[in-house]
Amino acid sequence: MIARLSGKVAEKGADHAVLDVGGVGYLVHLSAVALAQLPPAGQTATLRTFTNVRQDAIELYGFASEDEEAVFRALIDVKGVGPRAAQNILSGIQAKDLAQAIAQGDVARLTKVPGVGKKTAERLVVELKDKLAVLARAAGPARPAAGDGALEQLRQALVNLGYKPPQADGAVDRLRDASEGKKLDELLRDALKLLRG
Repeated sequence: MIARLSGKVAEKGADHAVLDVGGVGYLVHLSAVALAQLPPAGQTATLRTFTNVRQDAIELYGFASEDEEAVFRALIDVKGVGPRAAQNILSGIQAKDLAQAIAQGDVARLTKVPGVGKKTAERLVVELKDKLAVLARAAGPARPAAGDGALEQLRQALVNLGYKPPQADGAVDRLRDASEGKKLDELLRDALKLLRG
């Protein structure tokens, strides 16, 4: 089983990236959150991975953090939720936020995630409430969207341009340290570079 990959980002797709590790290109499926945190093509990245072996294929799913991987592994233990569905769920909500919603039994919040209907949301709460409680406690109170001022305006601008909130949050988080004194148009330019790779 491949648990981790380190190499150069060769290319990025809508839901995957190709990582060049010693001359071999590994196609790794990623959530929108993990994809947003991946550096641009040509730069080095390290991803935690899950190897899914099917009768007709071997697929790699990548994660930007241990939390995302832990939530993914919990999700695929739920009946009717496969790796693709788990990845799609994590594209619509941050792993810690998902863990909090499940731990709190917040079905209404879960049904706002693309691809999660009421029955699936209820099943997630019933089957994962105890498993994800530790992660939810570690997450603490739900964090504000992205802060205030220019960073909040940047987040809104990215969402208005069609990026999913987790993608916008990922870009804002990566630019947070370098945002001091920058105007919104500069930040937006930097964020778009990050998101387009």
